[in-house]
Amino acid sequence: MSAVPELSGPVRAALAAGRPVVALESAIISHGLPRPANLTAARSFEAMLTQAGVTPATIAVVDGVPKAGLDDADLERVALGEPVVKVSSRDLPMAIAGKRTAGTTVAATALLAAKAGIRVFATGGLGGVHRGSADSLDESADLTVLSRTRITVVSAGVKSILDIPATLERLETLGVAVAGYRTNRFPAFYVSDSGQDLEWRLDSPQEIAAVMAAADLLGEASALLVANPLPPDRQLDPALHHRVLAESLAAARAAGIRGKAVTPFLLDYMQRATGGVSVTVNLDIARGNIALAGQIAIAWAARTAARE
Repeated sequence: MSAVPELSGPVRAALAAGRPVVALESAIISHGLPRPANLTAARSFEAMLTQAGVTPATIAVVDGVPKAGLDDADLERVALGEPVVKVSSRDLPMAIAGKRTAGTTVAATALLAAKAGIRVFATGGLGGVHRGSADSLDESADLTVLSRTRITVVSAGVKSILDIPATLERLETLGVAVAGYRTNRFPAFYVSDSGQDLEWRLDSPQEIAAVMAAADLLGEASALLVANPLPPDRQLDPALHHRVLAESLAAARAAGIRGKAVTPFLLDYMQRATGGVSVTVNLDIARGNIALAGQIAIAWAARTAARE
């Protein structure tokens, strides 16, 4: 078996020619959005990139085969098939050996994308340090994988259900560079401003590509996290967000929800309590990050071509 994911024809051709490619995670398709709207969203994400002249590389495991670039049948399988599991990086060997079909999280997607030679990856929100982690030691594998994976990740910060200050401290400890895109404040997924300042700000895709090139010169093996906030007029109403978040955290404690079950519980509560508005915001987040990732991939391809 190859050490890299199986590449679709378009992804293989684009990488070989030095054309822009953007990796997309599939856990948002398999587990993050309601059916059947998830399939429509997945197709629209890919179409956005294609229309911008960028090759989409949605990453997933299909019948035990890790893939970078899905045909429409595979995309439908991940979105609507049964059973489809969600896998992080540590779960990939089990999914491959067990010939499972799986949506990949940030950690698994970043790992497979880097193995394929893809440098830019768009996601919604990063995982991080959970609230109460001093007692639970609950921290997403996204952070440690990014500490050893050379890739540029565009996200709307981390999900607001997490301990954001602790997550930023952890990213610093792990050596993962973080920069705000046209902002000096770290976003909090549904809302544009987490209240946390950032040391670095980048204002164009070309500046981001220059940072990527500098990191390569230094031999850095860790990721660059580009924090891309939603425009304030498209965020979830902050007052509503804070109220529902407090309610959802209390409900999780009352129900004894712990570990990996916490995030899906809180996101489902958020969806129901906002009457589905949080899903609309989630889609806006994904589209904004995909659009920026496409621009970065174009700038990176142009910079790489100029060096050759």
